[in-house]
Amino acid sequence: MSDPPDLDRTIHFVSLGCPKNRVDTEVMLGVAERSGYRHVDDPSGAEVIVVNTCGFIDAAKKESIDTILELSQHKASGRCERLVVTGCLSQRYPDELAQNLPEVDHLLGSSDMLKLERVLSGSAERMLVGHPAEWVVGASDPRRISTRGRSAYVKIAEGCNRTCSFCVIPQIRGKQRSRSADDVVREVEQLASAGVLEVNLVSQDTIAYGRDREDSAGLADLVRRVAAVPGLRWVRLFYLYPEKLDDELIELIADHPVVVPYIDMPLQHAADGMLRRMRRGHGGQRLYDLVDRLRKRVDGLVMRTAFIVGHPGETDQEFEELKAFVRHAEFDRVGVFQYSDEPTSRAYTLEGKVTPATIASRMRALMRLQRGISKKKNRALVGQTLEVLVEGPSEDSELVLVGRHPGQAPEIDGSVFISGAEVQPGELRLAHITQASDYDLVGEIDEGEAPLVGAPAPRAAQANRVPHLAHRSSDGRRITLKTV
Repeated sequence: MSDPPDLDRTIHFVSLGCPKNRVDTEVMLGVAERSGYRHVDDPSGAEVIVVNTCGFIDAAKKESIDTILELSQHKASGRCERLVVTGCLSQRYPDELAQNLPEVDHLLGSSDMLKLERVLSGSAERMLVGHPAEWVVGASDPRRISTRGRSAYVKIAEGCNRTCSFCVIPQIRGKQRSRSADDVVREVEQLASAGVLEVNLVSQDTIAYGRDREDSAGLADLVRRVAAVPGLRWVRLFYLYPEKLDDELIELIADHPVVVPYIDMPLQHAADGMLRRMRRGHGGQRLYDLVDRLRKRVDGLVMRTAFIVGHPGETDQEFEELKAFVRHAEFDRVGVFQYSDEPTSRAYTLEGKVTPATIASRMRALMRLQRGISKKKNRALVGQTLEVLVEGPSEDSELVLVGRHPGQAPEIDGSVFISGAEVQPGELRLAHITQASDYDLVGEIDEGEAPLVGAPAPRAAQANRVPHLAHRSSDGRRITLKTV
């Protein structure tokens, strides 16, 4: 076994977008570490800066470009020798970025994470954007976990076979490619042996896991095998499509002691006409029936969903139908996205475009409705005792520790602010909930109560956290992203 490299060169990462992007960034962190680079939080001290971009909608594209331009300034004022842009934006617009951003030294796409090794060795050309379906993460790939609190995301598939009208992900990420169950379990075993307590299974279309494979792999079987890995305490599922959520999987979510009763299911809308225009493959009544079925079967279920407002053709009546559905379902968490008119999407050619002012107004109205529901849900937790996975200091003050209960996903949902007994990051503790706000809780830990799971040994399942830079405006340059 060879000695680890001396980490005498410095690199800084920014990971934008979804948890799936975060996994890709963690692979590049592993590649960098294997190549002898040490991650630094301050970009001014980095010899190499890597921006893993998101290019899904206009707001994400703008944030990605602004971040690239901001960090490019370190080539003049800091130690930066090379600026590398990777991910969805460069996969979607490689030629435009190459032409308009001369300060970018290397461009990698959404499946080119391992090519960073060539960049760091100094033997790579500028344009390294390959085919989006060239790669999916594997257990043998290097990876450095960046989430706090002994938690990790595990990507079980890449790409998507859906044809939703508003979505360009299949163009950016390619068709569905499911990992083998053996490979997923092998990675989870590695994470658990390093001290990870919580595994969050993600993909673009998690419910479709295994349909592209010849070995008849299925999601319920995979979840059962992952949950059986010794040492894990929480297994969570993300991005479940409402189609074919079968009884076997529901039973696991309802009854398995390690699978948390948490379902993330982006529903996008609830009005029949909108669901047809969105090409979702089902009507609104099916969603009512599914939510009622899940609430009845899964005790203590926490449901997270997402909706799009302002899709072409959305009428006032259809928006009212969406609000009625949200009132009925009483979701614990809701994300609301303003429709982005992407030129290569099917929705781009549809008539009945909604004005930006109306879209913004609908988003505010839906979020206002959901805020009241979230506050009621949180207040109902006051007086209960919940398991809390301690993450570490809050972003506002190092004197305040935060954690999450099973109904709070990492960096997506709210937090539990911890008071009472002295606790350590990585511990699993019982907290008595004493206060609630719209999204966060305050929990008190009994001084005399021992941790359910103690804190890990130094460095176990921990890593330098990948910072997400605050969004700031660019230097005013206009970058035009053309589409083919």
